[in-house]
Amino acid sequence: MSFTYPQYLWFFLALPALVLLHFLSLRYTKKQALLFANFPAIEKITGQKIMSKNYLLLVLRLLTFSIIILAISGPVLRYTGMSSNFDFVLAIDASGSMAATDYEPDRLEAAKEAAKIFVDNAPFDSSIGVLTFSGISFLKQIPSNDFESVKNIIDDIKVEYVGGTAIGSAIIESSTILMTGNKPKRILLLTDGQNNVGPDITDAIEYANDKHIIIDTIGIATKEGGKMPGTTFTSVLDEESLINISKLTGGVYFKAENETDLIDAFTNIATSSEQKLSTNLTVHSLFVAFILLFLEWGLLNTKFRTLP
Repeated sequence: MSFTYPQYLWFFLALPALVLLHFLSLRYTKKQALLFANFPAIEKITGQKIMSKNYLLLVLRLLTFSIIILAISGPVLRYTGMSSNFDFVLAIDASGSMAATDYEPDRLEAAKEAAKIFVDNAPFDSSIGVLTFSGISFLKQIPSNDFESVKNIIDDIKVEYVGGTAIGSAIIESSTILMTGNKPKRILLLTDGQNNVGPDITDAIEYANDKHIIIDTIGIATKEGGKMPGTTFTSVLDEESLINISKLTGGVYFKAENETDLIDAFTNIATSSEQKLSTNLTVHSLFVAFILLFLEWGLLNTKFRTLP
């Protein structure tokens, strides 16, 4: 559950004042009534309370006021449903670490081959965009249903020697690209998961969630890691970041320890049917509030009617 106008939730602080006003009103009514009848004597004889505290009315009023506050705050219920097609963005890490040789011939080339298999298995009426990232993001292809063109773009991806790996930036840029379409949206993030520059991943996740985008993550690295060409540095997988990204956006994390795992991960995502849906509950809330107001009006004119 989220709210379009969360600032109106501050009105909940007025609920205690409503309770106070209720009991002050009862005190005033009782004082006026005692001028014309000896209620204490009547209560003593009948053994019943003549002046009710009207707790039922108080509960109804509090509930009605609360629902009205929720309604003007724009409540939105988010849930997962099913879909036959999506708009996708393939966000492929093209930083220097993707040149590690724990895949044949290296991580990036193995990722490109698996990405093309994903395109071949994607629903025919889907659109696929391509983005690469290192220290910054590079838009290679806006979402398109020309799958051959998309595969050609993937073939042309090279390592981008711009310092760092900006996963947060890639998520934000991919989410922005997807906003032009009307279909359910999904990002496929393939990386070794070592975010070290650019926006914070937590902020990027929040940005994607606000736009109802699922992020599936694929960690590409063997258990032993891979060495960078010409260096003794070993690049290993940061799984924790990728697991959090997928978990917090409703996606799935895949660990690809070899080329077969990598292809299987892309194929599973291509045939997935889960999507993020949302329903605005403003009208529903107002309808419930109206029913409660009508019920209170009925009680005030029957059981709790005040005689002049």
